[in-house]
Amino acid sequence: MQRILKFSLVLTAMYIAATLVFGLKAHSLALISEAGHNLSDFAALGLSFVAVWLQSRPATDERTFGYQRAGVLAGFVNALGLMVLAAWIAIEAIERCFHPVTVEPHLMMSVAAAGVVMNGLIAGLLWKFSGDVNIRSVFVHMLGDTISTAAVIVGGLLIAVTHMQWIDPALSLLIAAMIIWSSWGIVRETLHILLEGTPRALRMDELREAVTSVRGVRNVHDLHVWSLTSQSHALSSHVCVDEGTSMEECEALIERINHQLRDHFGIHHTTIQLELTECATIDGCCSPPEPEVIDGHSHHHHGPGGHDHAHSH
Repeated sequence: MQRILKFSLVLTAMYIAATLVFGLKAHSLALISEAGHNLSDFAALGLSFVAVWLQSRPATDERTFGYQRAGVLAGFVNALGLMVLAAWIAIEAIERCFHPVTVEPHLMMSVAAAGVVMNGLIAGLLWKFSGDVNIRSVFVHMLGDTISTAAVIVGGLLIAVTHMQWIDPALSLLIAAMIIWSSWGIVRETLHILLEGTPRALRMDELREAVTSVRGVRNVHDLHVWSLTSQSHALSSHVCVDEGTSMEECEALIERINHQLRDHFGIHHTTIQLELTECATIDGCCSPPEPEVIDGHSHHHHGPGGHDHAHSH
């Protein structure tokens, strides 16, 4: 993945220089907007490269999950940056609709053709890693570039045939709309992960039913599922068991629960707390106790009905 990102960075830098120089020579906003779009792609590729490097670093006492969220954060920043760029392109295109500029269509088509080849190549290389939201944000960039540069070729041909200069800003508006549409989905997904949302493909009612169907489980509550990355999920919950359950039976019970979670829901990181007495719950979750401040120290008060739990993994 890192080698592909390095290769993509070099190719993109070369193409940015070409589109900017020839875009200025051709007076083509569509071509200049492609240079700007590819500049954002260069930043996106660089950010993704750093995120991939960070994700490979081991966990520490300060970051017990390591840097797995670095890729999610990179995808979020990349997608937001793309939306800002799209807004700038749209404003420039609207302004050019009122103040047309003569463009050089043949130069437009030549440079855009090179862009289709380059962006298509990079998108193809990134495709097999697109399950990762970080890489998918870059893949969307490059796929969008491939389509938009192909549109520039068509626009250049239409301008050469019809001499209608409004086609150039119209294309720019189309490119801007496509960028916003493709970026919004990534912004939503990454923000959902960063806000500890339940994985979108997971149905909590089905998960509860799967856990309670395990022999020996009386009830499950205080159930939380969240994503570390777009492909890595974690779970914590309280599970009520029958009184008198032995340690050996508890271990077997946890293994059966983990089997359900691992094989049917793809959840590999779990924290399961076994208990005999149920907590008061709201929508299946225990309300966390409010800390009491005594002599400058925080203490958790469990009340007369409080009880100790044993944590199991």
